[in-house]
Amino acid sequence: MAAQFGRRLRKGAATTAVAAVAVAALSASQAPGVNDHGRQAAADATPSPEASASDGSATGNSPYYTDLPPLKSPNPSPSTGPAPGGTGATEAGIPATVLDAYKKAETTLREAKPGCNLPWQLLAAIGRVESGQARGGRVDAEGTTIKPILGPQLDGNGFALIKDTDDGAYDGNSSYDQAVGPMQFIPSTWAWAGRDGNGDGKKDPNNIYDAALAAGHYLCRNNWDLSQQGELDRAILSYNNSRDYLNLVMRWLEYYRKGTHEVPDGTGTLPDNRSDDGAGASPTPTVPGTTTPAGSTPRPDPKPQKPGTPQKPGGGGTTTPKPPTTPPGTPSTPPATPPTPTDTVDHLEDAGTAKLTAMAGDTFGRRISTRAETEAGKAVAKVRVRFTIVGDTDTTFTGGEDVATVATNSSGVAVAPALQAGEKTGTVTVRATVVGRAVPGLDYKATVTERAADALARTGDAALTCAPGGTFANQVEVKATYKGAVADGVAATATLIKSADDPTVTDKGPYFKDADGKTVRTLTGLKTDAKGLLKLPELYADDTTGTFLLRVTTAGGATLTVELTVAAAETSSPSPSAAPGA
Repeated sequence: MAAQFGRRLRKGAATTAVAAVAVAALSASQAPGVNDHGRQAAADATPSPEASASDGSATGNSPYYTDLPPLKSPNPSPSTGPAPGGTGATEAGIPATVLDAYKKAETTLREAKPGCNLPWQLLAAIGRVESGQARGGRVDAEGTTIKPILGPQLDGNGFALIKDTDDGAYDGNSSYDQAVGPMQFIPSTWAWAGRDGNGDGKKDPNNIYDAALAAGHYLCRNNWDLSQQGELDRAILSYNNSRDYLNLVMRWLEYYRKGTHEVPDGTGTLPDNRSDDGAGASPTPTVPGTTTPAGSTPRPDPKPQKPGTPQKPGGGGTTTPKPPTTPPGTPSTPPATPPTPTDTVDHLEDAGTAKLTAMAGDTFGRRISTRAETEAGKAVAKVRVRFTIVGDTDTTFTGGEDVATVATNSSGVAVAPALQAGEKTGTVTVRATVVGRAVPGLDYKATVTERAADALARTGDAALTCAPGGTFANQVEVKATYKGAVADGVAATATLIKSADDPTVTDKGPYFKDADGKTVRTLTGLKTDAKGLLKLPELYADDTTGTFLLRVTTAGGATLTVELTVAAAETSSPSPSAAPGA
């Protein structure tokens, strides 16, 4: 949807008013106040007085669906399944790919614009109101709608007047603009607000990943903080300049905040009512390659008149009902829909993933590969595979995310992004599942080991000597490496040992001091810094003279032994001229 300045010209104000009354009735039927998450309930979330509707909107103020959220809980019981016609549990559900796009957009905006505090539930609420979640999730593996979703042309005839701005590139209409795609951007806004959300190098308003990310950026512009009610109101009003629209989006936002669940693509419910008096007529899915004729505006089919009712002037008499073409009670048979690639997936197979091991803080050298196959073992291309890191771990994919969605290539293989090991060591589980298809997931195990060094060396060569009861002038500093590279954050231990053959702690000779000034001869909990360096505290000597050994060891087996010498200062012999009796 694109920002467009100008007054909103709407049709069907009576229907919109009815929708507003319905929203109010629903608010009254559900207890107002604060929900269990501490958020303000939509019934109490009165738009701020300063959040007056602006002159522009992302949609060109196109019509939207006015269906209200169900009164029942958004969390169906486990036994509840989708009923024929897309009702039942699917009322609260969001199609898998569409839901994935909303959550991915939230994750991206959390990093790009952390001050915006965009919740994915807001994108879901707008997506529901604008397109019924991409017409019930009718999208392909890349997230592109099976058929384009177009709003009516904005020709000023009951809608805003927006003449063509894109030569029909997005909406196929070279006379007037139309809102395009699952988030209903008008072309002039998409030109600057469009984003590439699925990494295919294109910005396509018909792709839910692209459209959801673009909607997120649009809502986060002007440095708005969407955790503040007043700024949230302004952002929603900027999307469609209508108080009724604001109230409706807020109602769906609170509904999704209470919980939702994933349903297979293509099984979501379709809305019934539209703000311009059309029953489910817009946004209208169109057959690829077809366009709305210039100068005409899509309108819902007229309602049939009762028998004997005079037609409007020029209508020519009365209407005689036609006999039914099928016996009463015969269910209509929808046209057969060819299976999508996702529909043909029977299982997932490992595609040659090698052993996954990395030290804490490092990037895993190998990546997870999964192949989608039919029951006969044939590879399936263009299927979205979701990789999820599960369990208590701080390991992520590169970029900091714990979920990544990748489409399979022509060989049916999806390769996950590289894993970035966290600081928690142990086994990490990564689960691969098919988006929009209920097939068993495939688990991969990755191991995070502690940081290690395989070599230690002193950074200087000055002799380490001290007089009895004194302090060593030079501190011991070492550098740790692993396979020639700096080994940072490696745990180390420093111990004053009895001899090269006896690594037990000595009870005499040089020593360190603890925080209380007490003698200690073993230091633990040491770590190398970002440059792999470790500088030991000052060393002291007791009254014992001789040569002593300091041994430094690290995780990974690196060992360095350093000699320490404690000796009394040499005294010079008296000269002959200074002899007695001279």
